[in-house]
Amino acid sequence: MSKSSFGCALCAQDGGDLVWRSDKLRVVHVEEDGFPGTYRVIWNAHVAEFSELSAEERAECMDAVVCVERALIEHLEPTKVNLAALGNQVPHLHWHVIARFEWDTHFPNAFWGEAQRPREHDKEAALREHLDAVNAQIRDCLAKSEAPQGD
Repeated sequence: MSKSSFGCALCAQDGGDLVWRSDKLRVVHVEEDGFPGTYRVIWNAHVAEFSELSAEERAECMDAVVCVERALIEHLEPTKVNLAALGNQVPHLHWHVIARFEWDTHFPNAFWGEAQRPREHDKEAALREHLDAVNAQIRDCLAKSEAPQGD
């Protein structure tokens, strides 16, 4: 199913700081106040629902989500990683991959809900120091998954 790209925010821009791009999808880091470990895996074509992808495309998309999740776990050591496919405002299937911590403002509630405590700016800054390593692992993981399977 294809929809017009005219006026589409995710056709006009990456949707965050680009970490990885292939012909089918991209991974971006998103600056979300209070949540420095926020990434999105965005399907490049206009596809609103996961079920619209072929089995192969679904596997490729979820492999990318797993690459992001593993990098967050290994480098940021979150309490939990939240995964969500919302996308009510854009015709691009995209997964939110969010590292969550017991000290974050909204934990254990959803990050879009009501804050439970004040921000821990020092802890957020400490996490940001690891984002280059997170991004490098994501790129390495996705490059390996795109490599042709050979002899």
